[in-house]
Amino acid sequence: MPQRLELTPQQALSRLVSHILQMESAAGHRIAIGIAGGPGAGKSTLAAELVTMLNATKPGSAALVPMDGFHMRHAKLEALGTVDFKGAPHTFEGAEFVSFLHRLKHANSAVMGPGYSRQIEDVVDNAFTVLPDVRVLIVEGNYLLLTDGPWAGVKPLLDYAVFIDADRETVKARLLKRHAEAGLFTEERNRAHIERTDMPNFDLVSASKGRADVVIALAVEG
Repeated sequence: MPQRLELTPQQALSRLVSHILQMESAAGHRIAIGIAGGPGAGKSTLAAELVTMLNATKPGSAALVPMDGFHMRHAKLEALGTVDFKGAPHTFEGAEFVSFLHRLKHANSAVMGPGYSRQIEDVVDNAFTVLPDVRVLIVEGNYLLLTDGPWAGVKPLLDYAVFIDADRETVKARLLKRHAEAGLFTEERNRAHIERTDMPNFDLVSASKGRADVVIALAVEG
């Protein structure tokens, strides 16, 4: 079983930065650090801040690699009739994501990757670039530790896996706020989507936490 820690975000960042720098110094190759967790757990914010802190210590050494850029395009979901389940594992290009990670780990030239925009609810091409000097990939996403289908190929590519744990009810409140701030749909539609897709995904992802190297429950600071 992985070690479980309850830390404030700042404590988590300090601990992870120290550990990753040690790993990077010892490795003779580019490493990939997975930041996994359910929707609304706080992993995206932590991952972005982790990249910022690593680059503040060693400029240009770290890059963020978001799983969300591998959503199926909205037009494809419409054609498949699965728009209502957008965000579930089967609505991602999982095999493409695994292939992209493998390519990134062995690349010696610049590689561009896709992102996802909540404003347009679709994939954005060439949203980020991983430069040749990058030594640490911070890979962030819900499904990094799943064992089903193509997702099983992710974990072997990670040199260290972190799971960000969160209280289920807290997550529901965060997701409702997030959807409301995007301003694309009604509150009724947002609540329905959270119950139909987000929370089942949260439960599925939570069941994968045992595959992490460390589980971190983020405590509220202050």
